[in-house]
Amino acid sequence: MAKKRANGEGSIRKRKDGRWEGRYTAGHDPETGKAIYKNVLGKTQAEVKEKLKSAIKETQALDQTKVGKYTVGEWMEVWFEDYAKIKVRPSSHQTYRGYIDNHINPNIGDISLEKLTSLDLQKLYKTLLTKGRVDRVEAKGQPKGLSAKTVRNIHQILSSALKLAQEQRIILANPAEGCALPKVEHQEMKTLPVEQLQSFLREAKESGVFELYYLELATGLRRGELLGLKWEDIDLERGDLRVRRQISRINGEVVEAPLKTKNAYRTLPLAEDTIGVLKEQRKKAGSSPWVFPSPNGGPISPDSVLHMLHRVLKRAGLPKVRFHDLRHTFATLALQNGVDIKTVSGMLGHFSAGFTLDTYAHVTSAAQRQAAQTMGNVPSGSL
Repeated sequence: MAKKRANGEGSIRKRKDGRWEGRYTAGHDPETGKAIYKNVLGKTQAEVKEKLKSAIKETQALDQTKVGKYTVGEWMEVWFEDYAKIKVRPSSHQTYRGYIDNHINPNIGDISLEKLTSLDLQKLYKTLLTKGRVDRVEAKGQPKGLSAKTVRNIHQILSSALKLAQEQRIILANPAEGCALPKVEHQEMKTLPVEQLQSFLREAKESGVFELYYLELATGLRRGELLGLKWEDIDLERGDLRVRRQISRINGEVVEAPLKTKNAYRTLPLAEDTIGVLKEQRKKAGSSPWVFPSPNGGPISPDSVLHMLHRVLKRAGLPKVRFHDLRHTFATLALQNGVDIKTVSGMLGHFSAGFTLDTYAHVTSAAQRQAAQTMGNVPSGSL
């Protein structure tokens, strides 16, 4: 006969096979109202007593009507639709959708949510680092593994989804906590020195892409922002340019997308020379609404301008740089020529001048040393 225990402690009995069994109520079915019974087994009464105590404690911490209801993939759908779509920027929805469909669900989507472990996540991250890249046109020739930054982004959304499951009392602990993550190696910033700009722009003109790269060096726009410019965004009479959208490649398609942050929406003044360059580009663009149209009249692919950049650099005999390094070139030259950090930060569309200061600390440090030398010569000249 089972040994009766106080309410909430369950009951213990010795079975015919010699083992001890602890039985307890793990909640009630929300549809029928009937009690949900579970049990634990052990070789001794003392062992079962401890197991029963732990099981009841877990039961009190979890919502038994939800436990066992979801796989990882099913819970990611709930999290994405009811949580992420509300909390994160609309421009990030497609990215999150890609992470879930291309990397999370194919690898761990079928695992029961409450059985997911930190080791499962570590194995996922290792797989993604070595062979996680999805075969697409834009990925041709690139390494098969995802970057450390992308893997960390995937970890971040998994951690958020699992935290929500923990808050909803579906799992006891978040297995994403404490995972070892790959270190992001920041690519060294490169710039085109002033003495190389003439060669670069001369070759760009001969290659028929002078206006695009000139405007980049004159404004420091992000690649997607530059390609997202329409003639309606530019006032050649007033001499200003409004950044209102970006061009991205999503799931293999070149699409128009909103900017990622509110600071990215900005208006930039244009110098007279830049206005002249844009007037020439207006003639070349024809009837296309895009400032830099592709041969079919639509926006240019972000990959295309990078390939063009590398061809121009190679023909000019200059070292290879990233497209983003042209943006760094703009910022560096602006700071070196006395433009204050807050103004540069606003032109770049950064969220704060502090971020700009951290990014270009090497430039500002050099300027400070020069200022110190200049000011040091003032009292010396008075002696």
